Amino acid sequence: MQLQAESKHAEQSEFVSFTVAGQAFCLQITQIREIRRWQPVTVLPHAPADVLGVMNLRGAVIPIYDLSARFGLEQTEASERNVVIVVSVNDKPVGLLAESVSEIISIDPDDIQETPQVDSRNTMDFIQGIISQNDELVRIINLNAVISSPEQVSL
Repeated sequence: MQLQAESKHAEQSEFVSFTVAGQAFCLQITQIREIRRWQPVTVLPHAPADVLGVMNLRGAVIPIYDLSARFGLEQTEASERNVVIVVSVNDKPVGLLAESVSEIISIDPDDIQETPQVDSRNTMDFIQGIISQNDELVRIINLNAVISSPEQVSL
């Protein structure tokens, strides 16, 4: 009985859930390098609206994306209550602005539901699945689609 429980636990995937524009999203825990407090960024001229600027991360200059704006939701008014989730895209660090980090979710991959068919290519590309957790639907972000091309993360 104990072995069966351990085997089931080993099959589970872990996600870090966070809030963007009051909505629940998550990334696989293995995609996250670190979570940092918000600090002011250096604005880049002519940058897209969802690129807040750049930040110095231990000597590396990394772009910071406003996930809310990237998802077509309202732009985030960044404050010290926000967090920057540092991920790696094409082997380059990128920061993602979120309102807050909620929890680590362990879930059986069979419990991940497909993103429903909607009339939006970005929705279908950006969201790779949905988890039902505590009466809330948490969307799993497809990081490679959200930050897709190398020129988007090159400075």
